[in-house]
Amino acid sequence: MTHKPQIKIPATYMRGGTSKGVFFRLQDLPEAAQRPGAARDQLLLRVIGSPDPYGKQIDGMGGATSSTSKTVILSRSERPDHDVDYLFGQVSIDQAFIDWSGNCGNLSAAVGAFAISGGLVDPARVPRDGVAMVRVWQANIGKTIIAHIPMTNGEVQETGDFELDGVTFPAAEVQLEFMDPAAEEEGAGGAMFPTGQLVDDLDVPGVGTLKATMINAGIPTIFINADAIGYTGTELQDAINGDAQALAMFETIRAHGALRMGLIKDLGEAAMRQHTPKVAFVAPPAAYVASSGKPVAAGDIDLLVRALSMGKLHHAMMGTAAVAIGTAAAIPGTLVNLAAGGGERNAVRFGHPSGTLRVGAEAVQQNGEWSVTKAVMSRSARVLMEGWVRVPA
Repeated sequence: MTHKPQIKIPATYMRGGTSKGVFFRLQDLPEAAQRPGAARDQLLLRVIGSPDPYGKQIDGMGGATSSTSKTVILSRSERPDHDVDYLFGQVSIDQAFIDWSGNCGNLSAAVGAFAISGGLVDPARVPRDGVAMVRVWQANIGKTIIAHIPMTNGEVQETGDFELDGVTFPAAEVQLEFMDPAAEEEGAGGAMFPTGQLVDDLDVPGVGTLKATMINAGIPTIFINADAIGYTGTELQDAINGDAQALAMFETIRAHGALRMGLIKDLGEAAMRQHTPKVAFVAPPAAYVASSGKPVAAGDIDLLVRALSMGKLHHAMMGTAAVAIGTAAAIPGTLVNLAAGGGERNAVRFGHPSGTLRVGAEAVQQNGEWSVTKAVMSRSARVLMEGWVRVPA
């Protein structure tokens, strides 16, 4: 009886922020998978263990959550003033597709370290000790990310005392600068506010008319007020992810928001575009107990934010959504800004299910149009395993 052997592909399993993913160098992929298309998607689906009707990804590297069903492909950049090209794939757990429509802000924290260790950055640009500045071209959305990677004795420093809520153990701090983060999404005309309004009335059948801030920054995101949909903003995952009716409501909001933002042409397209846009709800500061049991005092935060990713409430906060939060908070009059107390600000600390996160943004208004030069936040990253992944040929 003949059988097909498994192929071995060099890969690294990394944590970046509150996400995990399988990282590849483009040159290490089989030739057919070095180009976008069905062969690449089929390979990465099999690596992660999707589609899995059981929803567990037992026969792959995925962790059966949106935060752990991710792939990254890196290559030397041919763009001026950039070191590495970064392509992110959000792998569906139970369906046979990969969403290439957006970035992963959390895994962005691991890109610089992988690029240095993988020989994708000119050694002359990497100090033996100090901080290496890796210039990343985010290929999904066509944006620049500057990653500040600590170096010790010629190697990437991964250990340290920086603590990140949503990650159990401390590690070295990695500062990320998301340059000009307003997403130039197809159909949105490159506008930060594709509808032209800071706050819109969004009509959602079966839900009602909701006040919404729809923004393209970091990742397209729809912000609504928690109290408008019966929430307080202090909810943890179980309160929403175990409620099928609530999840259906959020998906309906997301689909209608995507249509209003010009990201899709009809509602049916939303099902095949799960990664973007995100939907999140905001509320003024209130005390709550995070998922770790850690108390969060109202005085420790500027506002509460809960966000959904791939149809489920996120256990912490997506890095790209944090950029959207920081950007919206910096612009007076958005729902995010109003929940934080209104006024001008260049940084905000928000409460999420796992704790708190601070993100900064520099916003300016010219000729009535808002723009953000950059958003800044700190994450951490660490190699969990390196070697080869095996995939049936």
